[in-house]
Amino acid sequence: MSTAHRLVDGLSWMRTLIVNVAYVGTDEGWVLVDAGVRGYASTIAGAARGLFGSHRPPRAVVLTHAHFDHVGSLRALLREWDVPVFAHELELPYLTGRSSYPPPDPLVGGGAMAWMAKLYPRRPIDVGDRAQALPSDGSVPFMPGWRWVATPGHSPGHVSFIRERDRALIAGDAVITTRQESLFAVAAQRVELHGPPAYYTQNWYAAAQSVRTIADLAPSVMVSGHGVPLAGPELGPGLRALADRFEQEEVPRHGRYVVHPARADERGLVWVPPDPLPRAVMRGMAPIAAVLAGAMIARRLFSRREKT
Repeated sequence: MSTAHRLVDGLSWMRTLIVNVAYVGTDEGWVLVDAGVRGYASTIAGAARGLFGSHRPPRAVVLTHAHFDHVGSLRALLREWDVPVFAHELELPYLTGRSSYPPPDPLVGGGAMAWMAKLYPRRPIDVGDRAQALPSDGSVPFMPGWRWVATPGHSPGHVSFIRERDRALIAGDAVITTRQESLFAVAAQRVELHGPPAYYTQNWYAAAQSVRTIADLAPSVMVSGHGVPLAGPELGPGLRALADRFEQEEVPRHGRYVVHPARADERGLVWVPPDPLPRAVMRGMAPIAAVLAGAMIARRLFSRREKT
């Protein structure tokens, strides 16, 4: 059974295979931020019992976005918890079965995790009327003192959460602290500041603006969707340097969404640019990357996975 790690007062985190979830404690209960990969429902719930000392469910689940690795255990958790799920209105189509995300772009990033992206799920889940839009005023239900900030690019309705009193930040995938495209960096959790995972980023201009938004927030501590949390005097300058070099070092030179981003609205996906690489080539490369990545992940990471 995995345990969550307390980061600062009222904020803890836990890694589920390759992605983090966060726990926000308040005087009135607690809130789960993101729901990890599939198969971790009982681990997420068990860690919450260790943090909060009871079997009491959260007041809500709040999502940075609805990619498969952030909602993988959500439906299993909702079978046990009768709670609402809050996300930006532009993410709701992916939580109510209405729309798939655009295809990933395995051409970008240059690592096995990127090449394997063609195999990642992109179809929506459906949690019905439990999915609700975050309030337009920036407040976060059941998280007093926190506000949500739009940080799109990786997905159309991606948001981050900041607590005003101490600048604690939950960044989701807008900024991450490891090179998620690299299998070796993921396995070792090598600490590096980066923009969002490239293979699932559908609007690079918006992603660059979101990194600048996060740098301007000047967080004191940051939990990202991938990699270990960061804090201390190096965090601010690191984020500013990332923002300053984003177009030169983070935006791929070539890729499906580099010149023309995918378009989405409140209905979901509207348009995607054509695939620049023939499908036959991708079908040939994906199994090779999958075998390599699967073997490494199984060795390094899957020993922690829990069946549900």
